[in-house]
Amino acid sequence: MLGSTTLFLAGSAAVLLIARYATHRELPRPPLTADSEKGFASLVGPDQTLPAMSQPHSVLMDQFIVFGDSITQGSWIPRGTGAALSHVYQRKLDVMNRGFSGYNTEMGLQVLKQFLPRRDERLPKIALFAVWYGANDAAVPPSPQAITLEQFKANLNKILDMLRRPDSAYYSPETQLLLITPPPVDSSVRNRDLAERDPPRQPDRDSERTRQFAEAVKEVAVASKLPVLDAWSLIDAAAARDGGLGKYLNDGLHLTPAGYQVVTDGLFKLIETELPRLHWSNLEQVFPHWTEFIPESMRT
Repeated sequence: MLGSTTLFLAGSAAVLLIARYATHRELPRPPLTADSEKGFASLVGPDQTLPAMSQPHSVLMDQFIVFGDSITQGSWIPRGTGAALSHVYQRKLDVMNRGFSGYNTEMGLQVLKQFLPRRDERLPKIALFAVWYGANDAAVPPSPQAITLEQFKANLNKILDMLRRPDSAYYSPETQLLLITPPPVDSSVRNRDLAERDPPRQPDRDSERTRQFAEAVKEVAVASKLPVLDAWSLIDAAAARDGGLGKYLNDGLHLTPAGYQVVTDGLFKLIETELPRLHWSNLEQVFPHWTEFIPESMRT
């Protein structure tokens, strides 16, 4: 009798679970169309919300990607250029750190295709794409980071072509491209630091060679009719006023907060004068102001 009762109760529980699942299972979503995409993109206010099952997907924020080496990677420190961009573009563009310490452009090309959205994928759009390479490419041979000027310029064009060529899987005609030159180096400070390491390392930076790579960035920008921030000249001029690069470079190679501030000021001015439509003051917030969620009579 006990066995029959137990079997009956277990069977009843199973029936109830099946019935509950049938009641609460997720219904299939309707297929996406161009109209549904457009309609959902405008649903940013509290009074425009559709039932959950009719929403095809979440709202995506457009991006400002900064792609480069350790100088890019480190620019999210307090007073860094990346941190400053994230602040002014908050709720308008997601500013993405795609800096890779130690990379040159040859290495960067290998990872770029791993994070760029393909044209057939539903991923955030890239509004701005800044390329900030050259500091490691300009390393002195036989450093494994060193490449030739010709290879460097070819690599910069390959990076740009991934976004600007119609036959590219990553083609993004709405993306604004811009270039940033490497800053100066203080080779005496850098190479002294290397010599004091255990074991000592050979000198790997030369100030004149880095200047040539900065010039190469400007040449690519001019040939491509793209905006370019000459970080090398801006910091070199600031150092001339302040008696040297010590204020702007913490180890002869990487930027201090003061060095990043020079770059930030120059980049903000470039966006204001050459890319005004993408200036943060001219972009709408993606999501509504908090007062949109309260009765109109309570708004002041």
